[in-house]
Amino acid sequence: MRVQFYKTLFFLALLWVVSPTSLFAMHIIGGEMSYECTGPGAQGTNRYIFTLKVYRDCNGGGAPFDNPAEIAIYRGSINNNSMFESFQISNPFETRIIPDTPECVANVPNVCVEQAIYTFTRDLPINGTQSYFIVYQRCCRNVTISNLVNPGDAGATYAIELTPTAQSSCNSSPVFSDFPPVIICNNFALNFDHSATDADGDQLVYSFCSPVNGGGPLLSPPSAAESCEGAQPTPPCPPPFDLVTFTTQYSPGNPMGGNPIVTINSVTGMITGAPNMLGQFVVGVCVEEYRNGVLLSVLRRDFQFNVTDCSPTVFAEVASDSVVGAQRVFVKSCGSNTVTFDNQSIQEENIDAFEWQFNLNGTPYTNSTDWDATVTFPDTGIYNGILLLNPGLTCADTAYIRVGIFPEINASFEFDYDTCTAGPVDFTDLSTGEGIINTWNWNFGVPGGTSSDVNPSFLFPYPGNHPVKLKVYDQNTCSDDTTQVISWFPVPELVVVQPSDFRGCQPASITFTNLSTPIDSTYNVVWDFGDGTTVSGVLSPTHIYENPGVFSVKVTITSPIGCSVEDSFFELIRVLPSPDAQFTCDPDTGLSNLNNTVMFIDQSTDANRWNWTFGRFGTSTQQNPTYTFPDTGLVRVRLIVTHPLGCQDSLIKFLDIVPEVRWFMPNAFTPNGDGMNDAFFGKGKIEGISGFNMSIWNRWGEMVFETANPDEGWDGRSMNNGGMSPAGVYVYLVTFRGPRGEDFEYKGFATLVY
Repeated sequence: MRVQFYKTLFFLALLWVVSPTSLFAMHIIGGEMSYECTGPGAQGTNRYIFTLKVYRDCNGGGAPFDNPAEIAIYRGSINNNSMFESFQISNPFETRIIPDTPECVANVPNVCVEQAIYTFTRDLPINGTQSYFIVYQRCCRNVTISNLVNPGDAGATYAIELTPTAQSSCNSSPVFSDFPPVIICNNFALNFDHSATDADGDQLVYSFCSPVNGGGPLLSPPSAAESCEGAQPTPPCPPPFDLVTFTTQYSPGNPMGGNPIVTINSVTGMITGAPNMLGQFVVGVCVEEYRNGVLLSVLRRDFQFNVTDCSPTVFAEVASDSVVGAQRVFVKSCGSNTVTFDNQSIQEENIDAFEWQFNLNGTPYTNSTDWDATVTFPDTGIYNGILLLNPGLTCADTAYIRVGIFPEINASFEFDYDTCTAGPVDFTDLSTGEGIINTWNWNFGVPGGTSSDVNPSFLFPYPGNHPVKLKVYDQNTCSDDTTQVISWFPVPELVVVQPSDFRGCQPASITFTNLSTPIDSTYNVVWDFGDGTTVSGVLSPTHIYENPGVFSVKVTITSPIGCSVEDSFFELIRVLPSPDAQFTCDPDTGLSNLNNTVMFIDQSTDANRWNWTFGRFGTSTQQNPTYTFPDTGLVRVRLIVTHPLGCQDSLIKFLDIVPEVRWFMPNAFTPNGDGMNDAFFGKGKIEGISGFNMSIWNRWGEMVFETANPDEGWDGRSMNNGGMSPAGVYVYLVTFRGPRGEDFEYKGFATLVY
């Protein structure tokens, strides 16, 4: 059992390196400033005692505490203020805080923290509209901090504000009650009371807040001391102050992560969580002080938490049936008075001695020699004992043991059912024991098949060899179980198949679905399809009826244990002749762009619907359509006919719509500008032709005109742009290629008449 090691240990030093035994760190690791109003000072003032606490690590040779420390007081508001005074405080009270080493934890880091306390008194005039800001700044923090960006360049500002309300009431700020513990153990529960006390009894509200930056890495030139980036700004810089910058994984409200996340209770100041990241984490805690709902002051502390692996060395553990309360286990024995205790304590190498102790009805039993003790108890009953580890030593642990010795219990049952009828199985409990049996857990070996009844009835959802298990408990939670296999293979009460009726055309491919239940692949199913064909060993077969006719189907089902049932389905299947698609075309030859209308004559049989497709041009659902083709070419004509029962047949034919060419040339023309017959050219149907050329020649063999445009004519001038040709007879030649590549040539005479 884990005794006190699981109390969370905190680590507020500034230390962290890879080796858990030699931590190195330097510079500031935390601090805070508070004040006490002691009453009136000089005329019109209050007297205040201010306390500044600064923490640093004392390992690693870091910078010493400031002596003297630079203090500045500003008056005004956060964003608009001026210097009231600056001064130095010397000779702080320095103490060393040495953390307690946790007992029974291995590899504890060597941790050392120093504290400097600066105390100074000031009489400050009471101001009803302006605050005082008392400021101390110093660089730097550790470069090994895990949750800040560039932590080695970040310093700290420890300041406190005296608000007008706090001045008028001579208020004193809260003061933190405790210095944080030193070690936080990784993956251990964290519980630390970080509360403060207030002499005036004001309301305190706690929160995580951002630590305040202050001072920088500059050490030279000498003027760096007057800069806010100097290691020791002289004097400290006024508000507003910069805040430290957290890395993306962390924030002021989530400075450490954890699972659960490390948080602070706003009412109690209790910090809780379970850190699960090794490293150093800067954490800020703010305490807001309210009186009658008015904010008087904010006490701010920042400090460095270090999370390290803690290794407890001794845990007393005993294998048990259950855990009953803190550090107490319960070990149960049913039917035997002798118990062997399984000692699972760790770490055995750190256990120098152990001792088992039991009270056997007034007779003490001790054993310090057997790691796993075997104890015979005098009778049934409840006994108490302990296992001590390292008794009398500082690093010790104890397991508290409660032992129950109870009578034996035996599970048993019987069952009854009709092996061939699909009905429930009746179970009867026959379990025995001296104790009172009060719980029955039945598992019938199928999904969802359970019961807590004494004598249940259960209908299995499907056949099979089902392992049925009964586990019983008595009032002492003693238990026993037994399993029997139930061979449940009844035949269905009713044979059910789909389709329940079929009408179709030949060839008819039908999948018969066996819906009978209970049934599985271990059953032998014989199908007689009524057409002279049978099949066996298939639950849901597919059969093709090749010929028309009316067929009855018979199904016989036999279970693995020999139970059988059969049924016949009279005239279940009707197979009709399939339709035959046929048609003729009128005309079916000689089609062209000049003769492109076709009548289609249906000659199909056993059809009542027609679906025509005329290539890419159109469709029709008429029985005997007439269609005019809008273009030439080879056309695929398809007819799909449908039987009244829905089966179909189709037929495809091809028609050739020939692109015909017609071309006519005149024999004379009169280019006299009267708008009639002024040019010589031909006309006709020439869609789809290519390579057109017309040339005209005079009687001396000279070409007087040529064109590749069938719509362009000769106007009597040489090439239509020279002088007029004399009247007379000329020769023309027209050539082109037809739509299907055939050559056309036309020759003749053209008579030019004026």
